[in-house]
Amino acid sequence: MADNINYNTQTGKDAFYSRKEIAWHEKGQISEGYLTSAEVVTESQLNYPVELRPNVHRLDNGKEIISKNSFFTYRPDTGDVLGDKIGKNYHVVQNIDAFTFFDSIVGGEGGIMYETAGALGKGERIFITAKLPGYIRVGSDDLIDKYLFLTTSHDGSGCIFVGFTPIRIVCNNTLNAALQNCTNTLKIRHTARAEERLQQAHKVMGMCNTMAEELGSILNQMAKVRITDREVRRLIELALAPNKEVLNSLKAGDYKELSTRFVNTVDEAYNYAMTNPSQQLDTTKGTVFGAYNAVTGYFQNIRDYKDAEGKMDSIFYGGFAQQKTQIAFDLCEAYMKRGSNALMMN
Repeated sequence: MADNINYNTQTGKDAFYSRKEIAWHEKGQISEGYLTSAEVVTESQLNYPVELRPNVHRLDNGKEIISKNSFFTYRPDTGDVLGDKIGKNYHVVQNIDAFTFFDSIVGGEGGIMYETAGALGKGERIFITAKLPGYIRVGSDDLIDKYLFLTTSHDGSGCIFVGFTPIRIVCNNTLNAALQNCTNTLKIRHTARAEERLQQAHKVMGMCNTMAEELGSILNQMAKVRITDREVRRLIELALAPNKEVLNSLKAGDYKELSTRFVNTVDEAYNYAMTNPSQQLDTTKGTVFGAYNAVTGYFQNIRDYKDAEGKMDSIFYGGFAQQKTQIAFDLCEAYMKRGSNALMMN
């Protein structure tokens, strides 16, 4: 993401904002405390409009025909075209409306706490993360913050994408668990109708409240169930298996068929499970919650990604990391019900 952060030529600033912590790419504006949505819009350089215009077809005879079905989006402040060949039903959702969406979830600016915001490329994609009030408590002192993240594009390539993720304060680990009856992501169609945005906002708030309550209950159960080191490694192997062939080899106990790359990946995740300071707490050491946290911690803190944008896509937007952490979550739930039988131990 470092090379893709938008640079605002009009203000001479990078389109990125962060509260307190300087991002690894060392770009953007930093604040000590939480800012209002209006302040974050300015600091993140997202206070630019996006306009929709019809495409013009120029014929050989010089005649120009204004299209009724094909459109393009652009930034009036820079003149950059953000997307073309966009359908007639597409509606631009302005950046300021994305912040209004956040504020409406908790009933005003006082309840939402913006952590980061910024734009990528020429400004065709933006992202916002914000902390919700309160937290999930696992055990007596293992606290988990509740975050909302949003990304949307102005090039016609996708919907507004909103997600909920819990992050452990002790290690900044994104748990990103999906529960059986509650999804942690929501796609919203590009529309300018305020009433629909508010309806979706209420839906997201209900999603977050339901998920936080259910997730807190399940994680507390996981923290009370003991698991052996050998079972932790087995769970990691099953969760990280990249394909059916590897999974079949694991089930058959045919370890000689496993690639060196896969074995090294398992070793890294298992080493995290056994040695990372976040794994030495009462809630994580020798517990099913610790086994789950080992998989999420591997993807969040150990695994290499091409860039930060690739990491976001993998962890948050249905990518490899999110898929594997969901498998780990399901295995942990199965272990609580069936013990080592859930792991097909040889």
